[in-house]
Parts: sequence; structure tokens; C-alpha cells
Amino acid sequence: MDEVWKREEVESPCVKLCIIHKESGLCMGCYRNGLEISQWSIMSSEERKLKMQELPSRAGKVRGKRRKIRKI
Repeated sequence: MDEVWKREEVESPCVKLCIIHKESGLCMGCYRNGLEISQWSIMSSEERKLKMQELPSRAGKVRGKRRKIRKI
């Protein structure tokens, strides 16, 4: 990658599975809540790093709770 395009930012945890779990209020893809998603672009690198460390512990709040696909 060209040096000009390298950045020292923490990447977004978004995995393009943007479904907010009704009970927990967390995205089922990245485990962030709506406020965290909307503020990600204005968070400092340090804030993002701390949030990234916290996200995996939230998986149990949404894992296995997706609705079943309806059969047609």
C-alpha cells in the first residue's frame, strides 16, 4: 500500500450485518449500540481501541437470538 494512504486509525468493527437486536439494542454484527455506531467517526483512536476490547464480551447478548428464516 502506498505510504500516503496508510493511517494510524483503529478500523471499524462493522461486518456489514447491520441488524439491531431488539432486547439488547446491540448490532448483531459488530456488537456496538446505536450511539457507539453513530459516534465511531468522532472517537479518538484510544476510545476506539478501548471499545474494540469491550465488544467481544457483548456477543453473548445477541448470539443465537436471531429470528429464524421463514419458509415460503
